[in-house]
Amino acid sequence: MSESNAARRTVRTDRAAPAIGPYSQAVRAGDFLFTSGQIPLRPDGALVDGGIEVQTRQVLANLAEVLRAGGSDPSRVVKCTIFLRDMDDFQAVNAVYGETFDHDPPARSAVQVARLPKDVAIEIEAVALCD
Repeated sequence: MSESNAARRTVRTDRAAPAIGPYSQAVRAGDFLFTSGQIPLRPDGALVDGGIEVQTRQVLANLAEVLRAGGSDPSRVVKCTIFLRDMDDFQAVNAVYGETFDHDPPARSAVQVARLPKDVAIEIEAVALCD
């Protein structure tokens, strides 16, 4: 294995939603973990029922499990990107997001997009420090 490949490894966990395409749940590169966007799927791959708060909680639960599998956790996240189907959901998402990132929250961007995989209302990706 080359030096560059030795410092990079893919991360997979059965405790979060599975990848629904040709990508990894996360990639660890050196001291950083880059997660793929998490959508409100349960670990069995089924969509959660419920509004934006329920979907956001599932997304954050998935994100936490992927972070743990990669040697990190939500407290070590340095940047999140939130993709929303409807920016009118921002206040509700922000309230749930604040439950996870309540102390020294990471940098963050939030954007409205035309469409998300499986027509969900939210997707969140993160960059975190690792052990």
